[in-house]
Amino acid sequence: MTEAAPKIRIDKWLWHARFFKTRSLAAKQVSAGHVRLNGTKALKPAQNVTPGDVLTFAQGKVIRVVRVEAIGERRGPAPEAQGLYFDMTKKQENVPANPKFEGKGRPDKKARRALDLKRSQDTL
Repeated sequence: MTEAAPKIRIDKWLWHARFFKTRSLAAKQVSAGHVRLNGTKALKPAQNVTPGDVLTFAQGKVIRVVRVEAIGERRGPAPEAQGLYFDMTKKQENVPANPKFEGKGRPDKKARRALDLKRSQDTL
């Protein structure tokens, strides 16, 4: 008799692996069609995943690609959760959001003193 491969609901696994803060958030992402299982959209949170499956989903501004390595028994601490998957996400370059300082903005103390001196000389 062959033993069946272990499997778990996709929303529960995403929650166990700590990709989403709550299981309902994970279920909403799956129901909305934002999670791909082995390249096809997973439309039901009750869809099962097994070790070896590849999941693709957005987490913040990063597209995550992970391979399921193990099925978790519980939602444990972060080091335990990191053992459930292998991260295949490519490094994405972060472009700084703020432009470099171009001499605009609030003056420092030395610049304020120079402005005060200039103003006092202009009133004389």
